[in-house]
Amino acid sequence: MSLCDHSPAYIRALSAYQPGKPITQLSRELGIPVDNIIKLASNENPLGMSPKARAAVERELGTLERYPDDFELKSALAERHGLPRECIVLGNGSNDVLDLLARVFLAPGTSAVFSQHAFAVYPLASRSAGAELIAVPARDFGHDLNAMLAAIRPDTRVVWIANPNNPTGTFLAADELVGFLEKVPANVAVVIDEAYNDYLPPAERIDSTAWLARFPNLVVCRTFSKIYGLAGLRIGYGLADAGVADLMNRVRQPFNCNNLALAAAVAALGDDEFLAKSYAVNVAGIEQISAGLTRLGRRFIPAHGNFITFHVGDAAAVNERLLRQGVIVRPIAGYGMPEWLRVTIGLERDNARFLEALAQALS
Repeated sequence: MSLCDHSPAYIRALSAYQPGKPITQLSRELGIPVDNIIKLASNENPLGMSPKARAAVERELGTLERYPDDFELKSALAERHGLPRECIVLGNGSNDVLDLLARVFLAPGTSAVFSQHAFAVYPLASRSAGAELIAVPARDFGHDLNAMLAAIRPDTRVVWIANPNNPTGTFLAADELVGFLEKVPANVAVVIDEAYNDYLPPAERIDSTAWLARFPNLVVCRTFSKIYGLAGLRIGYGLADAGVADLMNRVRQPFNCNNLALAAAVAALGDDEFLAKSYAVNVAGIEQISAGLTRLGRRFIPAHGNFITFHVGDAAAVNERLLRQGVIVRPIAGYGMPEWLRVTIGLERDNARFLEALAQALS
């Protein structure tokens, strides 16, 4: 037997997460100049990063010989959410927070519940902890909370919920979630992943952190990778009961968030002008791409994030034709949707180019 054969079977059974294809990789593969490629695959902010965050990164460059101090970011988040600092867990992106939760609550002999077509990291984190995964069929491409509730077993320790959901863009209203939380056993952690919350219309945005006092088994995850434009710096956070947060911090790697990410996140939190502009660009882009897909006769799922999932039939072939035109979108066959693609909302010119390329790819 080789060394790898001694790894637990549940680790050897994992498939690595496949990110959206980088621009540089497509350039190497097809010889297309980098400047002629647009990437609308990974739900990144087309405006880039917050100018205030960029300035903070530049100021922080002179401190990189020092280990990070997360006090300022935790304090800023505590003030924003009206919670003690002890209820905040920082992560190397919100994916790190999801992994911490799996490590704290899941192990061989336990199970986790998630929805069909939900974020790929939920099964990955669950299985890497040795837990059994219970996948619940989706309802209208989104979470069927009644079915998820029924799927909870005595050994279930985590329920994963993405709201809005990636990659389908579906959304659960506040009353649905509260009704679900009221029925979930208190010894089951309910994780609500709100990576795209800031793209919701203000009237639909949920202040789920206000529920933490009532539901100590609730954990809310947020990220700076999306509307804040800090995907490359990898910074996210979880909000939880102080006892839950304490357990997560016990398994968290020391200094898992670097100096540049911490400084950028603090500055980005205060850049209201950039957030408003990012939101407006996204609203206009959703309208532009939705109208274009309608003209092309394509069915799509109404967007609640910064992306739209649309039906094309032979998605692998259509995706290949788009790539050869220098347009990168996201195939989602791995999410059980082999006839669909997901496109990130970009700048107006990039959205227009995508629609032109799609028309050609479908012809």
